Amino acid sequence: MTSTPLLQMTGISKSFGATRALSAMHLSIYPGEIHALMGENGAGKSTLMKVLSGVHAPDSGEILLDGKPLSLRDPGASRVAGINLIYQELAVAPNISVAANVFMGSELRTRLGLIDHVAMRQRTDAVLAQLGAAFRASDRAGRLSIAEQQQVEIARALVHRSRIVIMDEPTAALSERETENLFKVVRRLRDEGLAIIYISHRMAEVHALADRVTVLRDGSFVGELTRQEIDPERIVQMMVGRSLGEFYQHRRMAPEQAATLPTVLQVQALAGGKVKPASFALRAGEVLGFAGLVGAGRTELARLLFGADARSGGQVLLDGQLLQIDSPRAAMRAGIAYVPEDRKGQGLFLQMAVAANATMNVASRHARLGLVNGRTLHGVAQASIRRLNVKVAHPGVPVGKLSGGNQQKVLLARWLEIAPRVLILDEPTRGVDIYAKSEIYQLVHRLAEQGVAVVVISSELPEVIGICDRVLVMREGAITGELAGADITQENIMRLATDTAGVPPASPPSPQPSLHPTHG
Repeated sequence: MTSTPLLQMTGISKSFGATRALSAMHLSIYPGEIHALMGENGAGKSTLMKVLSGVHAPDSGEILLDGKPLSLRDPGASRVAGINLIYQELAVAPNISVAANVFMGSELRTRLGLIDHVAMRQRTDAVLAQLGAAFRASDRAGRLSIAEQQQVEIARALVHRSRIVIMDEPTAALSERETENLFKVVRRLRDEGLAIIYISHRMAEVHALADRVTVLRDGSFVGELTRQEIDPERIVQMMVGRSLGEFYQHRRMAPEQAATLPTVLQVQALAGGKVKPASFALRAGEVLGFAGLVGAGRTELARLLFGADARSGGQVLLDGQLLQIDSPRAAMRAGIAYVPEDRKGQGLFLQMAVAANATMNVASRHARLGLVNGRTLHGVAQASIRRLNVKVAHPGVPVGKLSGGNQQKVLLARWLEIAPRVLILDEPTRGVDIYAKSEIYQLVHRLAEQGVAVVVISSELPEVIGICDRVLVMREGAITGELAGADITQENIMRLATDTAGVPPASPPSPQPSLHPTHG
């Protein structure tokens, strides 16, 4: 990385009406670096990048490229300057070829002025080879996976001789393997001298990729970290103005204290599918965690408990009474709620309004002669929005237009409307920003204080360790152990989650980990 910035943004301010989106923001980018941009939703990341890509004109400030003032009147001017923004929602036309997508709006021409399809395919194939793509320029774009369509966007940037490529949450819809492949491409582009601005709220990605990190909060520059200074806890404090320790407000119950609480739920030899007979108890006001590697059977156990999948054996008792749960509706009537892992595929109706999504489970309560009272439901939705601090202009906005954290809060609001005795949360903070995580943790803490029995399924060990009173660990469909109190450590969880449960640790347990997701 050279000592001279390729790009400098200084004193950038931008307002939309009375809302101040950016305030004297500055950013410096060097050639041959991956520069992560971090901040909670609303911190100004997207606005700053839209200024850089010519979508928004700044109210004040200056942009320098190679030390010379740069005027970006529109996105076309930004592309001419070698700056390309790849949005989270990919702009790939599905019914035309890859080459046509790559050259859309800047098609190559023959001497006769006709579109030169041969030259476009040749140049596109050359760039695709550079990216290690497994498809050709002549393929129809609609047949490609999301990860491959992302490579089309990157190819478009390279064909236009980009010097700066901006990636906005590029792994949001990718699998773990696709993410690894994207990382290889990003590093290759960096090594070839491109500057990559990488927007992400995923701490592990930033830790793995970034050469430098700039943190924004409330539209302002908070600080910049070099590769050696990147530390999850430090970044969290910069993003939200609070230390990581303040995130986990739940005071873990001592095992002796938990033993005095009334048992709400008893699960006895529950089995079905890949889940082997599982037995456990859950007490009022307790947060019970389920940990394990991906595929351990945690979600499958939750679905059996909720009646979403058929069981092959076992029984469930609520307050000592045997339940006949053969469907989610039966579970809901009993007071059991389940917030699924896949909020978009299994939880929310993205085209429907926030109000409709939040009140779906209680709409029948506010109906007369088969007609729903819309005004009453609107009031219920507004109360839920206020209670969970959902950031939305009004309840009629489609829930698909909200951020991941606000979508998750709408889904939580829906299930809290039934006033559950038992609340099962499956990966409750996946795909949400740091601030929304903090709000969800606070909500879990409040519900436990109110006597709700909470189950948390999570692959993030710091989350499990930080908010759970007890932890059950699963492996290959079976519960392999229970941890409580000071025994809830990353080392103990991982030993029970793998086949080393009977092997003593090689060294004393280390302190509890910082907010750094553990994948598996």
